[in-house]
Amino acid sequence: MELGLKGKVAIVTGGTEGIGKATALRLAQEGAHVAICARRKELVDDVGAEIQKFGVQTVAMAADMSKAADIERFMKAVVDRFGRVDILVNNAGTSMRGAFLEVSDDMWSSDLELKVFGAIRCTRLAVPHMKKQGGGRIINITISSAKQPGAQSMPTSVSRAAGLAITKALSKEFAVDNILVNTVCIGKIKSGQHERRYKKDGISADEYYSRMAKDIPMKRVGEAEEVANVIAFLVSDAASYVTGSSINLDGGISGVL
Repeated sequence: MELGLKGKVAIVTGGTEGIGKATALRLAQEGAHVAICARRKELVDDVGAEIQKFGVQTVAMAADMSKAADIERFMKAVVDRFGRVDILVNNAGTSMRGAFLEVSDDMWSSDLELKVFGAIRCTRLAVPHMKKQGGGRIINITISSAKQPGAQSMPTSVSRAAGLAITKALSKEFAVDNILVNTVCIGKIKSGQHERRYKKDGISADEYYSRMAKDIPMKRVGEAEEVANVIAFLVSDAASYVTGSSINLDGGISGVL
C-alpha cells in the first residue's frame, strides 16, 4: 500500500530507542524526511546515520524534551532545514511509577514536564506550520493503562491520561485545519528501558520478556516495529478521516476499548 509519505517532514521525539527509533526508520523507509531528538548525542548521531541510508534527509539533535529552550532550539532547526512540518510524533517519555506515598514532588514534576509539557510545547510550535500548509498529523504515544489505572501506577498513568485528553481536545480544535490528532496506547513493548532492566537484574532477554508476557492474552511482549507500523498508517493518506481516536496496541491486555 502506498502511504503517501514520500517527501513529507516528520518529527519523532525520543527517536533513538524502542518505539521512537522504529518509527523514525519506518517513516524514512516510506520516503519521509525525519527529524529526531533525544538526550544522548551518540545515539542521536547513530540513528541519524541509519535514517539517511534510506536516501532521505534528517535533523538529528541532542535535546531534552523536558526543557522548553531545547524544544524551541530543536523545532527551529527542523523548520530552518525543511521549511515545513507534516508529522509530529510525541514519543519522548519514560515509565516512572511507584507507590503513591513514595512518589516525590520532583518525580511528579519531572514526569509531567517530559510527557505532558513536552508534547504541549512541541505541538504548539508545530501546529502553525501545519495550518499554513493545509494540514498535518500528530500522534501522541500514551499507554492503555491510562484508561484503566492500577495501584502504584503514578505518575505515569496520570501523565499518560493527560495525553489522552490532549489528543481528544486538539482533534476537535484543529479538525477544521485538516490537522488530525490521534494516540497509540501501548502496553508492554520491547524497549531500551527494559533492556537496561534485565541487564541490571542479570537475566536473559528471553526470560525477562517471558515473565512480562504471562498476563498478556497474546502471550508475548510487543515489538517496537509493530507500534511503528500503526503510527505509519495513522500519519498516512490511508487514515485521512481518522482523528480523535485511540488505538490500544497491547496484545489484548487492556480491559477497556
